[in-house]
Order: sequence, then structure tokens, then C-alpha cells
Amino acid sequence: MSDLSPAQKAAAALEQYNQPVEGFTLRGDQSHNPLHALTPLHASDEPYTAEQLDQLTKDAAAIIARYPQKRSALLPMLHLIQSVDGYITGRGVTFCAEQLDLTEAEVSGVATFYTQYKRHPNGDYTVGVCTNTLCAIMGGDQIFDELSEHLGIGHDETTADGLITLERVECNAACDFAPVVMANWEFFDNMTPASTKAMVDDLRAGKDVRPSRGPNKVCTFKQVSRTLAGFSDGLADEGVGAGPASLEGLKVAKQHNWTAPGSAQDVDSVHQATAEAGGRQPQPGEAHSGTEGHGTAESAKGDN
Repeated sequence: MSDLSPAQKAAAALEQYNQPVEGFTLRGDQSHNPLHALTPLHASDEPYTAEQLDQLTKDAAAIIARYPQKRSALLPMLHLIQSVDGYITGRGVTFCAEQLDLTEAEVSGVATFYTQYKRHPNGDYTVGVCTNTLCAIMGGDQIFDELSEHLGIGHDETTADGLITLERVECNAACDFAPVVMANWEFFDNMTPASTKAMVDDLRAGKDVRPSRGPNKVCTFKQVSRTLAGFSDGLADEGVGAGPASLEGLKVAKQHNWTAPGSAQDVDSVHQATAEAGGRQPQPGEAHSGTEGHGTAESAKGDN
């Protein structure tokens, strides 16, 4: 490979990466490496239209105005690009760099770090199945496997109709409703393989699908990307915010008149005890609290 150009070397390395892995087969007719290829960001075939560029520039100005430094606006700006292009395009990278006085390399470095920014065209609906510990043992692995077979795609792949992108998600932050599936980051709780396949089929059929919590229907990937860019969709107050399982602890606490530590009076008493102990604070490597009282005001008294 010594005589190859850098671009040819990169292409050869990527081709080798995607070779079939012996003994491994994905659902459907996929037989390549289970990890998604480190696909680069792609150059765009066409520039933005005058109308697109005008709206993007206005939206970018609104985003940038929220921050004391331009570069801090990069994350929502990338969501803005996805709300127009459906993924992070080369023209989108160029636009962000020009608006924020960054290099394209700086923008690309951020865009390729976070998995919520897509390097290739994404489906209208990203369906993420949680397969982290609790969801996995409650059925998440089975949901993913059956859904993958049902759709004929694997992780980070999109159906031929361009509607569904399937993802294996590490945690959907809703363990009290395991197993959990998300569609464009809206919660679907206590799911089964059958209910997940039915939900996906309804999305593909163009039906309004209502999540377990949140808005009355799942919005498209582009619509949600605009919301993530900081532009309200007016749906924040729709639907249930917290389900019964999340509120059970609060219910029990109220029944027993339990209160959490950390009231103003509690904090003041701790500060006073610490001051009386000579102002000693926990040192690096020393516990801040625990059954032995290490690092507390009481232990500080005993150390002096």
C-alpha cells in the first residue's frame, strides 16, 4: 500500500474493516462487522438553495445570540443542520464553520464524536432499543433481535423506504419502565417484541403514534432536530410527564412524612459544625460521608 495516495489508503482500510467476520451474522442478509464502520462525513453534491441558506442564517443568528462566545453554539447548530439535511452533511459542516469562525476540522471533530449526530442519511424515525443491563434482562435483547429481523436491518442501519433507523441504545434513562424503546427520543415503556413491531409498523404506515409519556404523537427526526436546536415545538406540556413508577417513591415519602436532607436549616448546621471543628474539609481520597462518619463534621472534631 506504500504507493497508494492517502485517500486510497483510507478507502482500502475501510473496505477491509467491512469484510465479513467469521462466525458472525447479523439479522437479515447482513454479514459484516457488528460495529458500524467509522464512516467519514461526506462532501455535498449541491449547495444550499438561496431560500434554505437564508432561513439557516436567520436561525443560526438566533442560536448564536444565546451564547457569550460563538463557538459555544456549535452543538445546537449541528442539530439545526440535521433539521434541514437529515444528517451532518459536508455543506452543513462548512456552514457551521463559517458562522462560528471555526475550521471545518473543528466542526467535524465534534460532529463525529457524538452518536446523536448522524454521518449518513437517517430515517424519519430513529428507533432505539435499550439493551443496557436492566432492560436487557427484562427483554431488551430479545426486542432488538426480533425487531432487527422484522425490519431486515441491524444497528445504525435504515430501512430501504428511508423511514426507520434502528439503534441499540446503552440506556434510555427510564429503568423503572424496563424494557424501554424510544422513537425519536420519545418513551415507549414496558415494551415487548410484539408491541415494538406494531409501533414500528404504524410509524411506517404513516399513522400518528402516541408515546407512553410526552407529546401526543412522535415527531419526525427533522422536526425533533429543530427542537434540539432550541426552537420550541409547542409540545412540552402535552401528555404525561412522569409515570406512576417514577412517582412511587414520592408517594411513599408523603405517606410517612419523610423529607430529604439538605434543607437550608440542615445545611447551616453542617456549616456551623465544620467551622467549630476548625474548618476542616474532606481531603482527596477521603470519604465525604459514610457509616463511619469519615469526612463529616463529627469526624473532623475527633481529628483535631
